[in-house]
Amino acid sequence: MPLVPPPRPAASQAADIPPTSVLNANQPEWTVGDLAGALKRTLEDAFGHVRLRGEISGYRGQHGSGHAYFSLKDGQARIDAVVWKGVFGRLRQRPQEGLEVIATGRITTFAGKSSYQIVVESLEPAGLGAWMALLEERKKQLAAEGLFAPEHKRAIPYLPQVVGVVTSPTGAVIRDILHRLEDRFPRPVLVWPVRVQGDGAAEEIAAAIRGFNALKPGGPVPRPDVLIVARGGGSIEDLWAFNEECVVRAAFESAIPLISAVGHETDTTLIDYVSDRRAPTPTGAAEMAVPVRADLIATVADLSARSVGAVGRRIERDRVDLRALGRALPSADALLAAKRQRLDLAEARLAPALAAGASRHRARLQLLLDRMARRSPDVALANARARLARIDHRPLQALRNDVQRKGEALVQLARRLVVARDASLERARALQARRADRLLALSDRLIQAGTRSVERRRDRLEGLAGLLGSLSYRAVLERGYVLVRDAAGLPVRHAADAAAAQRLRLQFADGSVEAIPDDGADSSSAGKAARRVGPRTPSASRAAERRTPAKPAAPVRQGSLFDA
Repeated sequence: MPLVPPPRPAASQAADIPPTSVLNANQPEWTVGDLAGALKRTLEDAFGHVRLRGEISGYRGQHGSGHAYFSLKDGQARIDAVVWKGVFGRLRQRPQEGLEVIATGRITTFAGKSSYQIVVESLEPAGLGAWMALLEERKKQLAAEGLFAPEHKRAIPYLPQVVGVVTSPTGAVIRDILHRLEDRFPRPVLVWPVRVQGDGAAEEIAAAIRGFNALKPGGPVPRPDVLIVARGGGSIEDLWAFNEECVVRAAFESAIPLISAVGHETDTTLIDYVSDRRAPTPTGAAEMAVPVRADLIATVADLSARSVGAVGRRIERDRVDLRALGRALPSADALLAAKRQRLDLAEARLAPALAAGASRHRARLQLLLDRMARRSPDVALANARARLARIDHRPLQALRNDVQRKGEALVQLARRLVVARDASLERARALQARRADRLLALSDRLIQAGTRSVERRRDRLEGLAGLLGSLSYRAVLERGYVLVRDAAGLPVRHAADAAAAQRLRLQFADGSVEAIPDDGADSSSAGKAARRVGPRTPSASRAAERRTPAKPAAPVRQGSLFDA
């Protein structure tokens, strides 16, 4: 039934009316977009650029747009992170699931999800342990692909015509290499200047190695016979560019033999494993590239003297051997005497042999002439013509008979094929008819089953709707009850809670109104301060007109309830 306020003494009514400042104490209204923008500006002003340390979580690679989304977390909290497409390609360290990193960027908000996030501008592993763990993982991956296999390594040429150097043009490394090459064996040197640490250094080093390999032999720029990739010593972070995958793969694909000279002797990078030779220092790389000129000249002179002495001794030994063999040879007359005797004997037998051979050939020729006279070619030709005349009509008749027999067999075969085709078509039609009947029967069964299923579900839905209507609190409101809620939308079950609330919402069966509770105020005066927020209907007006004060049924005080 309707709730009405309890009667109050007339003397206290004026004192209990709330002041106008309390009734109109409404805060300024914000739109969602204005509030989101204000929060975004406040957060970006308070936290401009920050460095966050955390573990990457939820990374699934680049999005289709090229951006990357993941989270940074530690043992207490997590924050969303985004890397834009243009920044992703310049990252020194690519994101990996579970990797602990230090991310540098700016904090901002994303109004679409009412959340805050960091826009990452750079990414690096957190601490030496993370660098080493990442290095070992990448080393195992590349080794499994066979990039470090010994069979892929090539021999360094003994005396290259041109030496290519990939290093920084301003450091002491290039001066040490040039000075060492000048001392040992001066050779033309091509320097490809690159950055050896920092963002973009790995890409420049890989491009330099591929650039040297792209030079054509005999072109305007000579192609080096050996490459030296060099850098001075430093921490693992300083040398990290030589551990990047793009540099390792460029060194593996290089057709020119490559010497790596990165850091000091104790420093090890992944390019050392894939290069053809590893030098402990850049100066050592120059020593591996060329020999010592003075030592080479001395070696050549020694080899030349040894070669001249060996040739002289060989000539003298051959001269002595030739003289000894000459003394052991017989005279020319002794060598030719037997040959002259054999020639005389052959000349004496030649004339009788020629006469006997001519006689044998003459007798054989006469025999052939006699045989030809007995069997003249003209007679053989006449006999052949006679045989041909006798069999002239037989091949044609045989051909005609064969054609006639094959034609009859073909006609019989065509008749059998027609009969077989008609039988196959008849069987196919019968099979199609049976399948059509079966399909029609299945279709009827499917329609009936679908109709029954829809009817069952409709009956169940109607039953659930009736049950929902009988259990809904709105049916209780139709019987005259009112649901009281506070400003948060929670139901108010006690009068003390209603009196403590600053604003109440009364929900009737046909709408809702807002009211401000006031102890001791009459309904007519306080009703002016209430504001109706639901639709006002004639039934609500008539209910308000019929509302009359009633005596309190209990000593419990009840707050004022107002209608609009």
